[in-house]
Amino acid sequence: MLVLFDIDATLIRTEGAGIKAMVDAGGELFGPGFTADGVLFAGRLDPLILVDLLFVNGQSPTPANMQAMREGYRKHLQTRLRSGVGRALPGVAPLLDRIESAHEATLGLLTGNFAETGSLKLAACGIDASRFVVKVWGDDSPHTPPAREHLPAIGMERYRQSRGRDIRPQRVLIIGDTPHDISCARAHGCRSLGVGTGQFRAEQLLAAGADHAVADLSNTDSIAGWILG
Repeated sequence: MLVLFDIDATLIRTEGAGIKAMVDAGGELFGPGFTADGVLFAGRLDPLILVDLLFVNGQSPTPANMQAMREGYRKHLQTRLRSGVGRALPGVAPLLDRIESAHEATLGLLTGNFAETGSLKLAACGIDASRFVVKVWGDDSPHTPPAREHLPAIGMERYRQSRGRDIRPQRVLIIGDTPHDISCARAHGCRSLGVGTGQFRAEQLLAAGADHAVADLSNTDSIAGWILG
């Protein structure tokens, strides 16, 4: 079994440090009026978010601008995370331990974050990204434009490379807090677990097609039993 966790509002909360750091980066590059107004963030891929931020602020998403935004985002995120805003969400630590110790399960990430900034967020919340055997990041799609629906197949291929065997989609579980997490699982025949710790309640994630949904991850025994059972 491959268990793929989203990061923001599923494993951790950083009180908007990522959004603020992206705006910091844009302000440094393009002026103090740089804004995130009208840009959607929840469940989306970082490359698409940067494109939208540039468009909203009248800038072209050229490779140079995208790279400058990405580098500035990393720099400003490091600064913002030093204030101690990050924390793991309820139940995350014991659930990760339980899944990691289960011989039939492989722990993984499937997230819209860039690798460098997603790892920074996790570290600020006391989670080591290296414990996740399979990692799929927000810029891993081989397609243009990228989409979250492209990512589960990458996760299954990285599982094959890591474990030396294929995995059926029915043995892949994607855990996240938005309908984007649910839809990318459904697109590949994977299972999904919705977590109501973000902008969407458990009931809304069930309505979006989640196989199961919980308010948060605090009931370790029940959730681990559903995942592994």
